[in-house]
Amino acid sequence: MYRVMFCAGLAVGYVMGTRAGRERYEQIKRMAQRVTDNPSVQEAAGLVGAQVSRVTTMAKEQVASHLPGSHGSHDETGTGWPDEVKTASPY
Repeated sequence: MYRVMFCAGLAVGYVMGTRAGRERYEQIKRMAQRVTDNPSVQEAAGLVGAQVSRVTTMAKEQVASHLPGSHGSHDETGTGWPDEVKTASPY
């Protein structure tokens, strides 16, 4: 991941600092588009996204299990509040 970010920064710096003009910019732009459209790159990006999602879910569960009043259960309401007690309506 570090190498990808370094290369991206290097490419941006080169494009910004080059004096080759619009032709070189367009050539770099086309090359970058080919790379991002490459199925292997798309697959790798999908795998990285899935891994990030999995790690994020695990981290949320770890944090939730360490919160006061939490007994390792996960709040499915998404509100952050405990489930409401449902009672029969008097009407």
